[in-house]
Parts: sequence; C-alpha cells; structure tokens
Amino acid sequence: MRHAWKRNILCCGIFIVMLIIFLHPDMNARRSYEYIEKNDILSNLFEKTAENFTSPAVLHCEYHNLLFDDTTLSISLVDGDLVEGHKIKEGGEYSPSECKPRFSTAIIVPYRNRAEQLRGFLVYMHTFLHHQCIHYRIYVVEQLDSRMFNRAKLLNIGALAAMRSGYPCLILHDVDLLPLRPGNLYACTKQPRHMSSSINKFRYVLPYLNVFGGAVAIASNQYKAVNGMSNEYFGWGGEDDDFYARLEAKGLKMSRFEPETSRYHMVSHKSQHKGSGRQKLKVAKERMASDGLNSLTYTEIATVLHPLFTHIMVDL
Repeated sequence: MRHAWKRNILCCGIFIVMLIIFLHPDMNARRSYEYIEKNDILSNLFEKTAENFTSPAVLHCEYHNLLFDDTTLSISLVDGDLVEGHKIKEGGEYSPSECKPRFSTAIIVPYRNRAEQLRGFLVYMHTFLHHQCIHYRIYVVEQLDSRMFNRAKLLNIGALAAMRSGYPCLILHDVDLLPLRPGNLYACTKQPRHMSSSINKFRYVLPYLNVFGGAVAIASNQYKAVNGMSNEYFGWGGEDDDFYARLEAKGLKMSRFEPETSRYHMVSHKSQHKGSGRQKLKVAKERMASDGLNSLTYTEIATVLHPLFTHIMVDL
C-alpha cells in the first residue's frame, strides 16, 4: 500500500513536470508555426528602395550580422530622449549615411488619444531602427472625429500616402507594440510577414495560427492586389482576420521569423470598445473587390511634417 502511494506521488510529479515543459511559452511558440530560418532570411527579403530615393554612400549596407544579433533592447528607452545628431529628417525620415540601404520602408501607425505612448513609441522606434541600416519614414494617421476607432481605414489612408511617395514596403504597426530584438528587420519579405508573433501579453506564444495583426509587413504591390484592408470595421476586432482572408483569396502565403526574433513588448493601455464587425468576416473574400483602397473616403484635416513623424489628421 505504501509503495503504491509513493508510486502515485512519483507519477503525479512526472506529469506536472511534463505539463510545465509542454506549456512553457517558448516551447509552444517554437512548435506553433513555420518560420524562415535565419540563414534563409536574406534570400527571402524583398530588396527595393523608394522611388526617387538616392544615397551618397558607395558601399551597400550589410545585414548578416544584424539578423544574427540576439541582444534585447531595454524598454526603458521609451522614457529617454534621442541621442544628439540623430540625423532624422523632417517628417520622420531617415537613411544611413555610412552605407547605401537596400530597403525603403514606410511604417504606418493608426492613432488616437495616446500622446504619451506615442512619444515613447517614436523615441524607441527611431533608436531601434537606426541600428538596422534601412531607409524609412514613420507615418502617424490620427482619427479626430468622435466615431468608434477604425484602425484598418487609418492604415489604408497611411498606405496611400506612403505609396504616393514611392515606398515599396509597408509596415502596419500598432502604437503599443515595441520590437525587442534588433534582428527583426523592418523590411518586407517576398511574402507578407506577420512580425509580432511573440508578444509578452500572450506569454510569447502565438494566440492562433492565422493571426495577422499587431505589426505586419507587406509589399505595396501586394497591398494593392488585395485592395488594402476593409473600411467597415469600427471598434476593436475583426479587421485583421478580414485582412488574412484577403491574402488567402489572392494566394499570398503568410511568413514569419522565428519566435525569439519576433518578440515584442506590449505597452499597457485601456481596453478598446469592441465592434460588431465580426459578422462581416463571413463574406470577407466576397467584399474585398469593392471594399478597401478603391472605396476609401475620408476628410483630410491636415498633414504636418513633425521632426519625428509625418502626422496625417483625418475625419472618417
């Protein structure tokens, strides 16, 4: 009887240990999706710079060492200031002077009523991106009216502005997400890329396989091919899944980097109002031809070139 009792305790202990190992976030994250191996990233990148962009540098920038950089940036950067001589042009545009970048990226941020969070985001992102040797510009698209927040429509507006300026790569980026690993290159891959697959809020585990939100990279021509995002999702929820359905409809396969490289810190904030748009998901693919960039309507209040970003203010 005593031996049976000890055996039961031992079995329970082994079960608990195995459960902890199985549920460990890193274990789940590594097993939950396919990703581009580090050695294959360079060959999968979409190498193109913006129209009319020129660099005085002679040598091309190299990215191999960056992609294998396993350091982690400190979140405390959001509380600091940019270093002197950061060389950011008016409108939040930057390119390295020591080498010729191979990539031009427009980072588009939908925004409303988070001034302190936006300030920290801009300081952190410019610091982060300076190490990446890319040409980039940050667009902040602000919704001024009192309607429920429409993230996807703001992203469409920013995408159109970036494409008019000739940017071949778009990164659609929430203001509360901060990339932690320098190796998470802010450039497009040949297939649309979900960048924020490992977020601290979700214990660095992918919530579900087809999630395509938070921070995503997509080539401008691919964004046009799917007619951008739906304009019909007011309030939180649904627009990302609708966007993924559009990729599927056009035969675009989503890509990712490995979980360790794709780590993000989500800054805490108040919960947003949930929308009622999830019913639209049932007909997302059918609507994509008539709902998106080609049906986008809004009133532009002003566009201001600030020292750290291009500020597009709109009513929807």
